[in-house]
This record gives sequence, structure tokens and C-alpha cells, in this order.
Amino acid sequence: MMPVSMVGRAGELAELDRAWSTLALRGRPGPAVAVLTGAAGVGKSLLVAAALDGFAPRPAVVLSGAARVHSPAPYDWLAAVLSGRDTSRLDLPPDALAWLAQQPTAPRERYAPGTLLRLAVRTVRLLVGAGPAVLVVEDLHALDPASLNLVGELATAPDLPALLLVASRPAADAVAPDLAARALSRFCGVRGAVRQHLGPLGPAEVAEVLTQVYEGTHPSRRLATAVWRRTGGNPYVLTELLAAHSGQGPDALLRRPLPEHPRTPAPRAVPPPDAAYPTAALFPADLLPPDAELTGREVEVLACLVAGMSNKQAARVLGISVRTVTVHVSNLLRKTGSASRTEAALWAVQHRLPARPG
Repeated sequence: MMPVSMVGRAGELAELDRAWSTLALRGRPGPAVAVLTGAAGVGKSLLVAAALDGFAPRPAVVLSGAARVHSPAPYDWLAAVLSGRDTSRLDLPPDALAWLAQQPTAPRERYAPGTLLRLAVRTVRLLVGAGPAVLVVEDLHALDPASLNLVGELATAPDLPALLLVASRPAADAVAPDLAARALSRFCGVRGAVRQHLGPLGPAEVAEVLTQVYEGTHPSRRLATAVWRRTGGNPYVLTELLAAHSGQGPDALLRRPLPEHPRTPAPRAVPPPDAAYPTAALFPADLLPPDAELTGREVEVLACLVAGMSNKQAARVLGISVRTVTVHVSNLLRKTGSASRTEAALWAVQHRLPARPG
């Protein structure tokens, strides 16, 4: 059903091809960035796949990763990239590489967050080599904070011969809306960045799809409009409707019920963040899980971790010593069962605790 998702996307494909050509053939310095956003089912991943299939010259390296649906952990994107790869020749500390790859036997974190981030960037650089490469980031809206930081660093890394293809739902639908919004803003601020927002298909495009699927027939404008209304122009829903009634005439698209499984869920409701910062109201007590047992000060420190602050920055904002912040961070790691500051921040996000940057 590839035509379903590619109908109406010719302009987007051409723009992605130009971005690749500029990097691969004209030797553009530094990374190129293309950001694709849109609701679930509009064909972001298939557009990326179609673009990759048409790129000439072929990418020397393609690194692709996505968020884990269950039990997300720091550097999920990089862990997915490293999965199944031979990393024995990479000039990196073995224990750090094992931790970044989320290997079951990896030791608990022994590096500061900033050091891990630099090692993660170095890992990608070693994998890319001389390039040209394509870095595919699927479902940015579901990535953990550490992965968001990593991808942001890659988007601005000097002399990285790679095209960064980022696909995401709108920031409002993200696991951490504020973090996703900042990451998307960072990508779009890169010089020459390609920005595409994929919307639903229109009635004329649905008619074109029906003409392709039902060869030798010319579906009426009334039928195309009715199918468009039933599916909302969503390519995934349209594809599933066509698959469910494969082998039947086009009139079955209206007579038969719409399949249940392709119906996209409503966006998650996210509690609005407080206007003032910092205060314990950022993480109201009634939003904390009953087994968290965090003190008011620990809640404030957790807010600083979600905002990406260092211990020194948190101490300055909260008006306490760096040593006191260090103690609170240690308590937070123990109470939330986290192996790192990033995991603790992700724990807060998973429990839908809103945060604001300082």
C-alpha cells in the first residue's frame, strides 16, 4: 500500500532528496537536519523509508533508532543503533559502551552525565566515520531525555557528514512536552534545516489513491469524499480500510464498518505547568505516586533534574549548597530506583510530573 502514503508527498520527497544531495554531493560542512512532524498515521516513517530508498548516492552508513515502547531508559536511541552491531573495534571505554548499549551485564553508571553525553557523541562519530551517513530518529516524541540531548548535540556537531532525519508527533503529544518542544526548536534552528509538517490527505488525494488501488475503475467524487470523511484523510486509517476490504468493490468501503484497530487515540492530557519557578508546586503532592515518599526539597531538586540543571545550577536556583543538592540527588536515585540523573528525570516524566526550565 505504499502509494497510499506517498500520494501527496512528492514535494516532501523532493525536498529531502535536495537536502541529501547538498550534503553528499556538494560537500556541505557539518550535519544537515530534516524534521518531519505530524499526527499518528500520517506516514512519517514511510516517507523517511521512501526517501532513503531514493537517495543517490547511497548512504555509506545508516544509523536508525527509536524509543522503546516499554521501560524506556537513558540513550534508548543509541542503544537501538548499537543493537546487533560489532562494537569491539570502537575506541571507547568498554564499560561506558556497554552502558550506552544497555547490555544486561553492563555495570551501573560510573560517569558523570556530561561525560556520558560526550562519549555518546563520540560513539556516533566513530560509527559514521567519513560518511556520508543518514541518522534516522524515529518517534522523537517518545524518546528519553538523554536521547533528546544526544540528538540535539548531533544536530549541531561540527563537521559531522550526516543527514539527520527526525520524525515526531507534535510536542504536545510527547512524553515530555517541554523537552520535546525545546528539542524540535533546537533542530529547526540549525542553518538550512528542512521543516515538514505532514497533514491528512485531501479529498482529491484520496480519489487518486482509490484510482490506483482499483485499477480500471474511476471512483466517483461522491465515493472519494465519503471515504475521506470516514478516514479523516489519515493515510494509515485509509490503508487499513482498503486492506480490510481487499478483493471487494470500492462500494464496500462505505457499506462495511471501519476497522477498530486503526483508530488513533486522542492526545494525552498533560497537566499545565505552574507559572512560577522554582517551587514545590511544580510537582504537586497529589500527582506523586503514593510510594514515592519524596520530601518537598527532593521534589524541587527533581524539578531541576528534569530541567537539565547541574548540581551547581540547582544549588543556585534553590538557594542551598552544592553538597546538599548532591545528597538530595543521591536520595532521589535510591527512592526512584534510578541508575542516573537522567533516569530520575525520566521517572518524573513517566509519572506525568510537569517541569519548567529555569
